[in-house]
Amino acid sequence: MFGAFERAVAARYLRARGEGAVSLIAGFSLLGIALGVGTLIVVLAVMGGFRQELLGRILAVNGHLGVVAAEGPMRDYPEAAARIRALPQVAQATPVLEGQVLLTTDAGLSAGGLVRGIAPEDLRARGIIADNIRAGSLADFGGEDAIVIGTVLARRLDLGVGDRITVVSPEGRTTVFGTVPRLRPYRIVALFEAGMQEYDGGFLFLPLPAAQLFFQRPGAASQIEVHLRDPAAAEDAASAIRRALAGRRITILDWQGANSGFFEIVEVQRNVMFLILALIILVAAFNIVSSLIMLVKDKGKDIAVLRTMGAGRGAILRIFLLCGATVGGLGTLAGLGLGLAFCANLETIRQALMRLTGTTIFDPQIYFLTHIPAVVDPWDVAQVVGLGLLLSLLATLYPSWRAARTDPVEALRDE
Repeated sequence: MFGAFERAVAARYLRARGEGAVSLIAGFSLLGIALGVGTLIVVLAVMGGFRQELLGRILAVNGHLGVVAAEGPMRDYPEAAARIRALPQVAQATPVLEGQVLLTTDAGLSAGGLVRGIAPEDLRARGIIADNIRAGSLADFGGEDAIVIGTVLARRLDLGVGDRITVVSPEGRTTVFGTVPRLRPYRIVALFEAGMQEYDGGFLFLPLPAAQLFFQRPGAASQIEVHLRDPAAAEDAASAIRRALAGRRITILDWQGANSGFFEIVEVQRNVMFLILALIILVAAFNIVSSLIMLVKDKGKDIAVLRTMGAGRGAILRIFLLCGATVGGLGTLAGLGLGLAFCANLETIRQALMRLTGTTIFDPQIYFLTHIPAVVDPWDVAQVVGLGLLLSLLATLYPSWRAARTDPVEALRDE
């Protein structure tokens, strides 16, 4: 497409007065595109990583489907769970009894929390908890006084393994003296760190029989949490569960419906950030327009000489197209490398900035996660690179067209 003559002239025009550096204006254009492309890649990677990490942790703790009795607690949960486990789409079905509680310590500290009663073998099979035990052991999780809490909650209440924590239920006991709060102390046998502030700071696990005793719901479960082999097949799995539990009045909540509002917000933020940061690339593309227009004006006599020597309008057009495309292409490639390098070292950069400034960047209490996730999606990268190249190419069209329309007679009239 571009001949040797056109490449040679374009390379000469891109060099500043015989020096080896790119001209100042073209350099700023290149830098602007590089920063725009790099920033867009980083932001999309962080937004995608945030969604993926959060979704993975939420589903690992809560399951893909929740089977709830239409009226009151589920009494026949052992049989229902067995039928659900027999389905080929199901990887795990876990009966759970949960309730909101108040937590207190002997030192007078208090906090709110969510108690989840779960069979010891089911908790040990839940990787996000079992694989992230920071102190103690799930081998001691059993009996009527064992409890497992998160590391954030333990720090907040100044507790450790072996300490006792008092759990207070908002549903009190009715006595002749009135309503008395129902409370019971439990011994902490393990501390877990799921890596999500909401869980590490607010979830507690009791053995299912102990939770049934505490909440006074013998032989009952709040729901059956179902983990699927393929989360995308949640709708088909829900239909299969309804058929397996035919005759029972149940409600099935899928992970998409339960978290739809949250993930819709994340997706909207992602799209808005893409649009805003794409404007950076657009502004840099306008710099290419201005630099090429100035280049065409400065090289008007050179263009006229080339025309008189036999260079056609197409050759002149391609020369300036190549000038602009080179600046845009180099800027896009530089931005690609910058963005990927930044994503690969994002957590290291965050830690360094925190030490340097003494401030908390990406506060887990606000963003739920304890680190900045970054997942580079090849399709997102391809879109960003394509956008950078496309805008750079479009920015060269008008200046190149003006250069090709230069009249040699008018340009050399005063020579």
